[in-house]
Amino acid sequence: MEDYITMNKATRTFSLMTLMIISACLLASASVLAAKPKKPNIVFILVDDLGWTDIACFGSKFYETPNIDVLAKSGEKMTSAYAACPVCSPTRGSIMTGKYPARTQTTDFFGGNRRAKLLPAPYKHYLPLEEVTIAEALKEHGYRTFFAGKWHLGGEDYFPEKQGFDINKGGGWSGAPYKSYGNPGLEKDPNLPGGYFSLYANPHLEDGPKGEYLTDRLTDEAVKFIEANKADPFFVYLSFYSVHNPLQAKPEYIKKFKEKLAKMPKPKGPEFIPEHKNKARQIQQNPVYAAMIYSVDENVGKLMKKLDELGLTDDTVVVFTSDNGGLSTSEGHNTANLPLRGGKGWLYEGGVRVPTIVRFPGVTKAGSVCDVPVTSTDYYPTFLDIAGLPAKPKQHADGVSIVAALKGGKLDRKAIYWHYPHYGNQGGRPGSSVRAGDYKLIEFFEDDSVELYNLRDDLGEKKDLSAAMPEKADELRKMLHAWRAKVDAKMMKPNPAYKQK
Repeated sequence: MEDYITMNKATRTFSLMTLMIISACLLASASVLAAKPKKPNIVFILVDDLGWTDIACFGSKFYETPNIDVLAKSGEKMTSAYAACPVCSPTRGSIMTGKYPARTQTTDFFGGNRRAKLLPAPYKHYLPLEEVTIAEALKEHGYRTFFAGKWHLGGEDYFPEKQGFDINKGGGWSGAPYKSYGNPGLEKDPNLPGGYFSLYANPHLEDGPKGEYLTDRLTDEAVKFIEANKADPFFVYLSFYSVHNPLQAKPEYIKKFKEKLAKMPKPKGPEFIPEHKNKARQIQQNPVYAAMIYSVDENVGKLMKKLDELGLTDDTVVVFTSDNGGLSTSEGHNTANLPLRGGKGWLYEGGVRVPTIVRFPGVTKAGSVCDVPVTSTDYYPTFLDIAGLPAKPKQHADGVSIVAALKGGKLDRKAIYWHYPHYGNQGGRPGSSVRAGDYKLIEFFEDDSVELYNLRDDLGEKKDLSAAMPEKADELRKMLHAWRAKVDAKMMKPNPAYKQK
């Protein structure tokens, strides 16, 4: 009996010591886990139809963007940043997939079907579900994912919640508010003409208070999400419907810019110049458009302030950009993109070069400027790189991480390509384009002509060098054709019903 008691005591002592050792190990492991840094948060802000010079720090003398300017001063301006297409849906798809729209066969804004001398190339009116989106890739590694605003990448079966986002606020088929930027309570407001705001009719954006402005509401939803998920790494994609038509803004801001315009000296030069069969605005002077930009800026400030309040600024990468160039050649001629040529819907720089700012704490230098060409396919691999996650080269086949450029280096890429085999609503001519180094070539499909420009010497694309430099034009044209074959780009065909006017 004594031997049994002695052994029992010894066993209990050994067991207790074992438990103490195991507990110590668990505590040490927990300490190590707790000390492991959280992956950086990513906030991606996309403005619809915002032109390259629609921001004060990018050159505007009429529009006011104090909060975006502060973001630029704390981060890096990307002065040669491009959208993958001169219209919205293709660029948005390229952001989500890391692939050129030609590769995914999503080359026009979803719903577009204009035809003239040529028939539009066939394209998918949705972002294929088999694509592993950047939201899905980040979610797989513990990120909480949030989308608010304009989606325009397919019907209900292809909405954000089907493409990797935990929460969707307002994202659906529509590419713009049908009638108004306000909820139904604004129907009777003479300063915001229009009717029922379509987004409030879908389950992804419940009715708000009377007089609510959409741009404010989307930011408020993003702020709520950040507050609720501040302990976890998050990916916030805030996709403003502004500054897309219809032009509607807060009355007090419209008044502000009308008064500013009245005090400004009369601008020199013409208000419009010819652009093919259209005309392009040359002066920024629309008070309502200015007021819409001001609201976007106000909400960027609200979002940045919340990151500061929550102590997340140093742990959050912020990217601010646009989906295509400013609307200058039709549909109201809302803005001017000078010194760039053309605008939304055109393959000239005014249609594809977009204002872009990146703030990557610990990497980008405050107030720095980067002129390395980058494009919207690059965000996917860049975000993986930022998060310390493995690349998915088969998925983001056309994008490269721009982290090296953000650090002051160069990118290992020979050229950037565009393919727009469609007639846009803005008068742009169907074609393909390539930028390699300082040179850019545009091939137009209606007459098989090309134009060649040296962007370093001629940012406004005023001097076509194709006749003076036929060898360079031929070199770039061959590159363009080889790329189209590689990505299986769909082409236009003659329209048998077309009659020359």
